[in-house]
Amino acid sequence: MSDVALVAAIQKSTIVEPKDTVFVYETGMEVEVHQIIREGDKERTQKFRGLIISMRGSTIFDRVLTIRSDVDGVGIERLIPVNAPTITKIDILRKFKVRRKNIKFIRELTGKAARLKEIK
Repeated sequence: MSDVALVAAIQKSTIVEPKDTVFVYETGMEVEVHQIIREGDKERTQKFRGLIISMRGSTIFDRVLTIRSDVDGVGIERLIPVNAPTITKIDILRKFKVRRKNIKFIRELTGKAARLKEIK
């Protein structure tokens, strides 16, 4: 048995949650990620708010979200593994209408061109 097949078998056997309880994140959602930051012996929760511009990974275990936020006119992107032990929760704030799986083209857009239509 190859390494890839062995990892896939272990991952398949550990998924016990029904499909409806696992929320599927989609491109075009505005999310707020709560992450535990350890500094020395202290621990705090840091929030990062942004737009999901792409996703990687085929299973729940290796899903990685690319989240983009603009802070003072500078674009900041973070790669956030969904199943990292430091991620406490991911809140969905809004959902926008997008027609692509990967909206990395939004990096170059500014002003009115960078607006997306919200789904209510």
